[in-house]
Amino acid sequence: MFSLLLPHPAALVKSEKNSTLLIADPHIGWEMELQEKGIHVPSQTDKLLIKLTAILAEYKPDGLVVLGDVKYTVVSSEMGEWRDIPDFFKKIQSHVGDIAIVRGNHDANLEPLLPENVKLLPATGAVIGDVGVFHGHKWPSPAVLGCKTLVMGHLHPVVIFRDPTGCKMTRQVWMRANLDSEALAKTLLQKSNIKIVGSVEETLQKNFGIKLRASELYIMPSFNDFLGGRPINESKPKREIDAEALIGPVLRSEAVDVDNSELYLLDGIYLGTLDNLRKLS
Repeated sequence: MFSLLLPHPAALVKSEKNSTLLIADPHIGWEMELQEKGIHVPSQTDKLLIKLTAILAEYKPDGLVVLGDVKYTVVSSEMGEWRDIPDFFKKIQSHVGDIAIVRGNHDANLEPLLPENVKLLPATGAVIGDVGVFHGHKWPSPAVLGCKTLVMGHLHPVVIFRDPTGCKMTRQVWMRANLDSEALAKTLLQKSNIKIVGSVEETLQKNFGIKLRASELYIMPSFNDFLGGRPINESKPKREIDAEALIGPVLRSEAVDVDNSELYLLDGIYLGTLDNLRKLS
């Protein structure tokens, strides 16, 4: 069972035997880039740690999975990341048994920064119970399509609200979209260089031993709310919005009904569909 842990930017995957907490995009060390530009802000790592340990204490999951982008730097690692990331996960290990990280596009050279027993999973994702998880910057493995629910990060979705005076504010949101599982499966099999023999479902069964079940995609807000995000309801021409905001191959594919995706604030308030919000912007 998959559930949003409102009002937190976190979710829980629960089965009869265990439960796993999901978060995405903590981007530890983001403030260091600001410092290089002359904008000095204190480290936000302690705030992230306090927020995460509070959620772990409340829900007591058996495991934690981070859906990518633990780091902020893309290729190298800053000095502060060498200090903050190992310390962050060592402290988290005292609150939860198993920790795994799905590699994101910011997570190159992450291995040396991780304490022992923190697992690093491929960017193509993993299956947790009945939920398929991946970061979102690459195509996921076809294996996740055996799960009813898919969950990704990477986008950092936010919406912008404006008042009549022109003042604006941004708020993080959850996105939930329906998906065409057969269309997505066909694309993923082709990207994996797997020839479709017979039907798409037969090919999935033969190569992965799974039945095609995926029907919905959730996009998680960034766990680091200091980071901001991508305004997905900007009233721009549709082609511009898709190119700028809908990053990641799965979202740009025709398999996901992005326009009719449902948007929810972190407190659970339903904002309507993305298409309707764009019309109001």
